[in-house]
Amino acid sequence: MNIDDLCVYPDNTLFMALNKMDAIKKKLLIIKNEQGQYIGLLSIGDIQRAIIKGHQLTDALSSINHGEKVVATTSDSIDDIKSLMLSMRAEFMPVLNEKLDIKDVIFWEDISENSESLLKIKNNIPVVVMAGGKGTRLKPISNILPKPLIPIGEKTILEEIIDRFESAGSEDFYLSVNYKKEMIKYYLESINKQVEYFSEDKPLGTAGSLSLLKGKLSSTFYVTNCDILIDQDLNELYQYHKENKNDITLVAALKNLSIPYGTISTGEDGLLLEMQEKPNLSFKINTGVYILEPLILNEIPDNTFLHITDLIEKIRAAGGRIGVFPISEKSWMDIGEWPEYIKTVSMLSGDDGFKGLKYD
Repeated sequence: MNIDDLCVYPDNTLFMALNKMDAIKKKLLIIKNEQGQYIGLLSIGDIQRAIIKGHQLTDALSSINHGEKVVATTSDSIDDIKSLMLSMRAEFMPVLNEKLDIKDVIFWEDISENSESLLKIKNNIPVVVMAGGKGTRLKPISNILPKPLIPIGEKTILEEIIDRFESAGSEDFYLSVNYKKEMIKYYLESINKQVEYFSEDKPLGTAGSLSLLKGKLSSTFYVTNCDILIDQDLNELYQYHKENKNDITLVAALKNLSIPYGTISTGEDGLLLEMQEKPNLSFKINTGVYILEPLILNEIPDNTFLHITDLIEKIRAAGGRIGVFPISEKSWMDIGEWPEYIKTVSMLSGDDGFKGLKYD
């Protein structure tokens, strides 16, 4: 990879930096000046913390704190650089000379066979996977296979979800099942995935079905839909949730839309208030991944249909703390509909064979 592909400038926006991270599939960038000299390292965590503090995607990188990060010099040995990268969990490390010129970039995968060792200490957080839906938007394949068993690459979507949480330290999984539940149980048993199942007698909604776990969960836990994946260090998400003493934390994908027209705002009598030429609009989209405190289960009525969004509004209205943790747009993969499914499979497998397919 070219060094310039890893670099951004102080006047670049947070949105531009996120786009670059998505494009190169790295969570770290180098900030340099116009003369090519090193200024600092920018991590996805730096951007997330800035957004949580109220910064906008249109803000310049120079306006946010990207912290002090030690970098390697041309006098350091490979062993020194490897130890430094491991201590920082850095995907790569720029190597500087005395004039702060970037002479080289060392990538972790080039000097270590164990990429897992970059992870923080793992946390065993219980995970609830909502896998009872019929997957009607994925017909006709969901007429035969339940949505959790639809393949993406060499795995099913459910396997991929469980594997990602396992890699972050989770060991206890609770699976909400209904539609074709026997097929799901048989498949997971065949690949030695240990989960505890709970099943609704009638549809209860995402939050309503959680009432069936009262008395089983006594610690902070994740909830995830079974048709999405997120590319995020889950322990950083957990740390944000605990440090802010949230009752519920939502994971939100950052979406930026460019309007290709000039927009107009008017007031009373149709008088012009404002004109904007091709404005950008930013949104935070609910990904379907949450962290909940166990006491929240007591706020869910038994045997009653309840969406998790309605539960969130109930807790917020009662004065509870609802946090929002931002991730980049392409760190969220959705397979709930055919176009997104095809995009996700292509992204994970690198198979361009899906690109000719179109679904409206």
